[in-house]
Amino acid sequence: MKIQMKFPFVGGRIVKTGIAVIITAFICHILNWPAMFAVITAIVTIEPTTGNSVRKAFVRFPASAIGAAFSVLFTFLFGDSPYSYAFVSLFTIIACHKLKLHDGTLVATLTGVAMISTVHEHYLSSFFIRLGTTSTGLIVSSFVNYLVMPPRYSEIISTKIHSHFEVAGDILYKRGLELSHIQGCHKEIRQQYQNLISEMDKTETLCGYQKDEWKYHRFNRKDVREFHYEYKKLDILRQITYHLGNLIYLPSQYVEMDQGKNEQIMSTIQSIKNIFNDEKFSISDEHLENMTKITERFTHSRQNHSSINQKQHHFLLPETAILYELLSIHDLTVELSQLHNLEFQHHQLLEGR
Repeated sequence: MKIQMKFPFVGGRIVKTGIAVIITAFICHILNWPAMFAVITAIVTIEPTTGNSVRKAFVRFPASAIGAAFSVLFTFLFGDSPYSYAFVSLFTIIACHKLKLHDGTLVATLTGVAMISTVHEHYLSSFFIRLGTTSTGLIVSSFVNYLVMPPRYSEIISTKIHSHFEVAGDILYKRGLELSHIQGCHKEIRQQYQNLISEMDKTETLCGYQKDEWKYHRFNRKDVREFHYEYKKLDILRQITYHLGNLIYLPSQYVEMDQGKNEQIMSTIQSIKNIFNDEKFSISDEHLENMTKITERFTHSRQNHSSINQKQHHFLLPETAILYELLSIHDLTVELSQLHNLEFQHHQLLEGR
């Protein structure tokens, strides 16, 4: 029986952090160790994937040992004074940087600084107790991250990718209005384009998390196959955004087309947008007719290019460049539609077994 969360802001990582803190503090209470250092380590050790927690644990432990060592050293030399806090922070950061323990710098510095007021005269025992509390936080968090609510990113990735296609369609449509001089140019479109690229990078990161998570948890072929198709869609979208970027950064002041050409281009852009908004990426006959006309215009434009003065600002006429980018996006859209059909066929095949 699954427990449904009533509050949408309570995610799996938040729950796992709370569980790790409770267990860590309870263990420290039994061993009569100060729980603060262990809890700090437990909080920062919860990572998006089990693999990240394990890998970074091997970095954070030696880093914490360095912080604890500097804390004991400078407390012995200067006592509980401002000099100790300054030198512990400075030398811990430098040592972690030189030893390339970057993921452990924060927890090491916090451990070292927090130790200063608790060391007193038991320097050696304080050092080993800090190592014990740090180890407790690392081990508990790693096990909690592995056993409790294993993250599943596939559904999030699928939803995000479809959203990215919708945004790409909106940007393409708005840019088409600008190139057709139906509306003026706005810097917002470039910002929306940059935001789209940024969001795609985040989705790419989630894909990496999902691949990493499968190294530590069981999975079936269906999940892997679905993930493969979604990742391929993201790859196609990357290529589409390349051509979309070319349209965005094309100087619109050089674009001069008659009303008939503008209407044809806007009709094509509208049909591409409709495909991106469709979950099945279905290509209509109207879109294919539009692309046939665009292909004819592109061929005619290339033939007329030889008669253009070589002193023209661009090697390709702006009209030719626009037609080329639309044809390129169309080719990728066809590949996208074929990919979805193949995915559907595989799904039907598995359902029939």
